[in-house]
Amino acid sequence: MEPIHDLSPLEKNLGIVFSDKNTLLRALTHRSYLNENPKFELDHNERLEFLGDAVLELIVTDYLYRTYQLQEGEMTNLRSAIVRGEMLSKIAGDMGIEEYLLLSRGEKKDTGKARQYILANAVEAVIGAAYEDQGYEGAKKLVDSFVISKLPEVVDKGLHIDMKSKFQEIAQEKFRITPSYQVLSESGLDHQKEFVVGVFLHNKKMGEGRGMSKQEAQQQAATVALAELEQDILKK
Repeated sequence: MEPIHDLSPLEKNLGIVFSDKNTLLRALTHRSYLNENPKFELDHNERLEFLGDAVLELIVTDYLYRTYQLQEGEMTNLRSAIVRGEMLSKIAGDMGIEEYLLLSRGEKKDTGKARQYILANAVEAVIGAAYEDQGYEGAKKLVDSFVISKLPEVVDKGLHIDMKSKFQEIAQEKFRITPSYQVLSESGLDHQKEFVVGVFLHNKKMGEGRGMSKQEAQQQAATVALAELEQDILKK
């Protein structure tokens, strides 16, 4: 089947020429587009997203293991920081994939959190497509260029620091209380949920965070709580 769209500018930006152009196009096809275009000849990108998620984690894990002499926990934090949804949605901008996404009219109008989910998932799908079309080395080239290259930024900005552990340490030291986390709300479809999580010391809410996973929302809540706690300590 001939490709339905000219993806050559995107391929140039990605640094990969796909043997099967429709593998890349499938990675850019959101489920909502098929709802409005039932005769479209390709499937949506969720299977490629599933594949790409695993490939991305393997490549990043392998790089961290071979590059850094770090303990398991530290490597886990670095990996989590670089493959989380917020980071991947930014990487989608670097890849230039947003203008090529096939979305429903409704999804095209939404530029908020829902779009971040779609972009992050599309990055994983494109990585999955690269793996399917080019094998491990093709996927690795893509991940090295767009994901691994973000590691210096992650380290410099401390994005890999486990804020939950840091907040717990301070809370226990100052108040002898272990923080607890509670999901305040969740919204969205099963494959693109947004979680709102609060962190509490006893019954007092210290911070609130949002994320594409409960873990991401907890980290953000802990970051907010930690900033508030440090401000209170400085005032005393």
